[in-house]
Amino acid sequence: MRSMIRVAGVVLGVAFLAGCGAFRAGYDVENIRSAQGTGSDFTKALTEEYRQIAVYEADEMYDWPDADYFARKGLRTAGGEVAEPEHIADWKLPADKVDELTKARHDLVTLLDAGARDKFPQLAGHAQGRFDCWIEQQEENHQPEHIAACRDEFYITLEKLRTAMTPEPEAMPAPEPMPMAMAKPQSAIIYFAFDSDALSEVGRSIVADTVESAKTAGAKEFTVTGHADRAGSEDYNMNLSLRRANAIREALVSLGVDPALISIAGRGEAENAVPTADGVAEQANRRVELIVLQ
Repeated sequence: MRSMIRVAGVVLGVAFLAGCGAFRAGYDVENIRSAQGTGSDFTKALTEEYRQIAVYEADEMYDWPDADYFARKGLRTAGGEVAEPEHIADWKLPADKVDELTKARHDLVTLLDAGARDKFPQLAGHAQGRFDCWIEQQEENHQPEHIAACRDEFYITLEKLRTAMTPEPEAMPAPEPMPMAMAKPQSAIIYFAFDSDALSEVGRSIVADTVESAKTAGAKEFTVTGHADRAGSEDYNMNLSLRRANAIREALVSLGVDPALISIAGRGEAENAVPTADGVAEQANRRVELIVLQ
């Protein structure tokens, strides 16, 4: 119906211009030019949107019926009325455009009803204004660039509004701290010469490095276990393994370790690293195992 009125209005408008040399839009168009919104931020935003549509249709397109229609809608919103986006059924639209406009209106109304009018009034008002602009231009359907301008701006604004309305994802709770694994004891092996409890320079360096690592790790206690190979008697080798353990103990004490934190033991030839026959002199078995307890 608006299309028929528009055609009649344009014909009458042209005739009037020809007779008078000038034409001013109707009373409502004049009023919307200076109307000040008195409602919410959303209705104020809508008032500005409908002012722009009405003035453009009157001054640029000489489309008096649509200029007057949107001027009246703008005056209602200026008075605080929450106007709805245009209804699809109220416009004579090309059949192939109905589905897209229907979905677009549904998406817009969903956001508006979810609180966009109050939370983001400027974006919400602009989105509604561009939708109404689009549907008006789409009904006329003879100015593709005007249709595209309203349609594209609507979709851009709708996406901004959708993004603004999307709640921030809840921060994930911090993961529970992993239980601290029990640290494995640090250990070192110090080898001795045949039938000797003298600590070599290499052995002394190993002890020093072990003490330094223990300090870094916060460890304090040490166990020292001496061993001997199977050359010699069992009693002799037991005594030799203890002398070797004591040599390491003395080295630890010289490096500042509290003697009360050092335990020593001798295993003689009972726990060989490399099994051998009795009487065999094996370097790998002439050793002290130094273990740092965490």
